[in-house]
Amino acid sequence: MATLNLGVLVSGSGTNLQSILDAIAEGRLDARVNIVVSNKPGVFALERAARANVPTKVLSHRDYPSREAFDEALVAVLKEAGVELVVLAGFMRILTPRFLDAFPERVVNIHPSLLPAFPGIDAQKQAFDYGVKIAGCTVHFVDAGTDTGPIIAQAAVPVLEGDDAEKLRLRILEQEHRLLVSVLQWFSEGRVELVQNAGGRPRVRVRGVETARGLSGTRW
Repeated sequence: MATLNLGVLVSGSGTNLQSILDAIAEGRLDARVNIVVSNKPGVFALERAARANVPTKVLSHRDYPSREAFDEALVAVLKEAGVELVVLAGFMRILTPRFLDAFPERVVNIHPSLLPAFPGIDAQKQAFDYGVKIAGCTVHFVDAGTDTGPIIAQAAVPVLEGDDAEKLRLRILEQEHRLLVSVLQWFSEGRVELVQNAGGRPRVRVRGVETARGLSGTRW
């Protein structure tokens, strides 16, 4: 099995990046992080990468005249680093078709809700304020919309008595770390397939149905 070459895009503290780095170091993920790219300087995710001896790059979107120009620069950096799969780990930018066309079906995101519910920012607070009894997280392919790409896997998290939005956020985050690493391992094993349905929305098939089903519920 070939090692999967990852590029991780970040904008913040990088806890999901850390879960990837830890899983690789512990032999639970057959992958290598070739580069970590941030659109913001000074974020802690860059420090996490540096501690793991992973190359980093800061590309500020403010330095480019358009989203497309920024995405072209981003593609060039990732391609030069030999990236095969792009992981959005708290990356707070909408990617344009110019970027997505450069990595077809090879860009994934982790989102802290059970999509299609509560897309966009602060999804945990959205869910808590709405009064749902089950929240969770989703790993999905990225398309040109906001958290609208085909769903790869989900993990459910119950909303408990005594919860507030922050407590719920932290419990969802624990499952994000597990789910993202598991899905990346599926990619490393060549088990993820995007299936085009005639006249319908593409769906994701993961070979090894029982494993996929186990990651879709609350039991671990």
